[in-house]
Amino acid sequence: MARCDVCGNDYPLSFEVTTADGKRAIFDSIECAAHRIAPTCAHCGCRILGHGIQDGERFFCCASCSRHAGVRGAVDNTDRVAP
Repeated sequence: MARCDVCGNDYPLSFEVTTADGKRAIFDSIECAAHRIAPTCAHCGCRILGHGIQDGERFFCCASCSRHAGVRGAVDNTDRVAP
């Protein structure tokens, strides 16, 4: 068994994740992994679990949040064009 790096639960089905920068972490659930690894939206602060939108170094959960932060031309994954 391995102890979760986020909540400390010692769980027999825990798993290890290696990030792109080579850091390793142990988690007992996807929830704990998301809490530690997923970026947060620069506008609303929610965890970005989907594709999101990137503007330079900033990440947003959706086109609406990116537009509120001044990003022009951002659209969600639809066939529509940004206003």
